[in-house]
Amino acid sequence: MNGDVARTLAAVWRIESARLVAAVARLVRDVALAEELAHDAMVSALERWPLDGLPDNPAAWLMTAARNRALDRLRQDALHRRKQAELGADADARGDHVVPDFSDALDAADEIDDDLLRLVFCACHPLLGREAQVALTLKLVAGLTTAEIARAYLLPEPTLAQRIVRAKRTLSAAGVPFEVPRGEALVPRLAAVLEVVYLIFNEGYAASAGDDLMRPALCDEALRLGRMLAALMPRDAEVLGLVALMEIQASRANARVDAQGEPVLLADQDRSRWDRLLIGRGLAALAAAQPLREQAGAYELQARIAACHAQAASAAATDWLRIVALYDELGRCRPSPVVELNRAVAVGMAWGPARALPLVDALAADPALARYPWLGAVRGDLLARLGRADEARREFERAAALTENRRERRQLLARARGDAC
Repeated sequence: MNGDVARTLAAVWRIESARLVAAVARLVRDVALAEELAHDAMVSALERWPLDGLPDNPAAWLMTAARNRALDRLRQDALHRRKQAELGADADARGDHVVPDFSDALDAADEIDDDLLRLVFCACHPLLGREAQVALTLKLVAGLTTAEIARAYLLPEPTLAQRIVRAKRTLSAAGVPFEVPRGEALVPRLAAVLEVVYLIFNEGYAASAGDDLMRPALCDEALRLGRMLAALMPRDAEVLGLVALMEIQASRANARVDAQGEPVLLADQDRSRWDRLLIGRGLAALAAAQPLREQAGAYELQARIAACHAQAASAAATDWLRIVALYDELGRCRPSPVVELNRAVAVGMAWGPARALPLVDALAADPALARYPWLGAVRGDLLARLGRADEARREFERAAALTENRRERRQLLARARGDAC
């Protein structure tokens, strides 16, 4: 029973932790305290469920337990303030002489959808540096572990952990409002918010670790947050570009794995399984973004690349020359070795592997890609297409050793053996 409880609780926490923290943060107005109280609810579940049995709705049980702890804390704080008032503070001026009724706050916490967006904006407050904003949001909203975030940013885990702790302390000390800013106040946080929403989507689209290729709940959450941002800012081209990109990428979800959950490469996907409704939504968002400014931003450019795939009737019909040109533009807009690696893939498709291999080789010395498994995977693919099987095998094996996702590792090892994938 204890093993079943632990597994169930771990699964529920992975899915629901962001909603728990967001709901509690709306009550206590403190992200660090909200996370602490949500963890307290999880500890209570570990104590009670083995004795009482698994509840019919474990997520609802945790939400109720976390809210109750929040309300208890608020009552304790109010009682403390009342006692201070009795010792000489001006209770009438402060309005703290009565323990408040928190039933309205409890009812308001049911607006979970808005709470998650508030949590993202709170964690992306300008008081924090960009890396701290992103790391904190990925931990709170995407439910990534400190180790997973550290790997993504190529940082030692203790360094990343300290950064997250400092970020939470900074927000608590400053009393940052738990709200979605309006008007001009949105601007200083928007770039970080868009970045973390896309990183949440990417973690759902291609899980960095674990047994499954995808975490669909994270894709859905990122899409929902993106659509809410678009409703808030319907004339912001980058918001629309990000929504377009996520809609089009999400359209492939059903075709990205086979019946056994194993990855299916883009060229081998059954395009009849792509979701035409999501593609249509994405193309509409992209069309709305294009006239809003002369020069496309990074998300809009990536959405245009995704649209090239979505609009091609087959892998062979893909307009790779246009994709190369879009990557050229994206490289100027947001230079990155990953962008250059993706551009090399497009070059290989447009003009052949011999033209692309030197581009990939030139990236091998970049420290940012030292532990990036897809450098080896791309190089292995190009070498295999050139008939250099032994070298390709070594690259696929090296890439497999670097990935923490077991599905991806199996696929890479299969390619190393020369198996059809």
